Amino acid sequence: MAWREAYKTVPVLLVDDESKVLDAHRRTLRTRFDLHTALGGTEALEAMEAHGPFTVVISDFKMPDMDGIALLAKVAALYPDTVRMILTGYADMDTAIRAVNTGAIFRFLTKPSEPDDLVMAICAGIEHAEMVQSARELEIVRRLKDGFERTLHAFTRLVEFRDPYTSGHMDRTADIAVMIAERMDMDKDDIAGLRLAAMVHDIGKVAVPSHILNKLGELTDAEFSIIKAHAEVGAEIFKGLGVEWPIARIIREHHERLDGSGYPDGLNGDEILLQSKILCVADIIDAIITDRPYRHGLGKGEAVGYLLEGKGRLFDVEVVETALSLMEEGRIREPGD
Repeated sequence: MAWREAYKTVPVLLVDDESKVLDAHRRTLRTRFDLHTALGGTEALEAMEAHGPFTVVISDFKMPDMDGIALLAKVAALYPDTVRMILTGYADMDTAIRAVNTGAIFRFLTKPSEPDDLVMAICAGIEHAEMVQSARELEIVRRLKDGFERTLHAFTRLVEFRDPYTSGHMDRTADIAVMIAERMDMDKDDIAGLRLAAMVHDIGKVAVPSHILNKLGELTDAEFSIIKAHAEVGAEIFKGLGVEWPIARIIREHHERLDGSGYPDGLNGDEILLQSKILCVADIIDAIITDRPYRHGLGKGEAVGYLLEGKGRLFDVEVVETALSLMEEGRIREPGD
């Protein structure tokens, strides 16, 4: 385990009942770590209360006031994330087993220990602590993401309750968008964000009056303007969400077109996020092949023709070709298939 410059700020505590041993450790280690020392177990506990927690604690085994195993067992109880090591000249197997079982010892080091060996052991302990912390943070993020996804599902149910004709539309669109993104070898984390955005891409329709959402006849220009606002409203709902994915942006852009004829911002070409381009095509496919308030589903043939007509002008070429391949393979199905 190589020493790194960043380790200079990592707090490490060395415990021994011999001051000369501690002086030697200070000379060899103080430039490599944020080194603290304690003369015996009682002083170590005081140091931990005053300056802790320490990332690594290394204790001598044989000490008069409190042996190293007893000390490290207390450290384990008080500071479970601290990496604990024992250093002793009494390196018999029974001691090693008791040290591991009682104090959950990370390393058992013999005394005297070469400075380089001690540095390597401390570095290994720091890396272990970093991995444990990273694993804990990943678990927290996973739980937050799971909770966030459940919240998004609740939002989709809210929209579909007001607009029964789109029941399942956002989930189906999310499935299609993910299939396209996976076939295009998009990064897995980007796909995760795309899926979440697709699940709520029509959330802005909560601001559209129900009689417009469910109107059987042709919409007036004024009514269509209200419908079009759903992309902006949806983006506003998720603005400043505090997640790493551009969910608000994808929602806002899912009706943009390559030639600038889309809404709400008239973006064109590379101004539109790739995830938004994928969601746009997925949204169109599901809208065409499923029933709407004013018509029955038109089938995959109609969807294919519409995408081919707009390929390269309205819709991204690669996204369209990927979607067409998935439809040809039967991966994207019509309701009832």
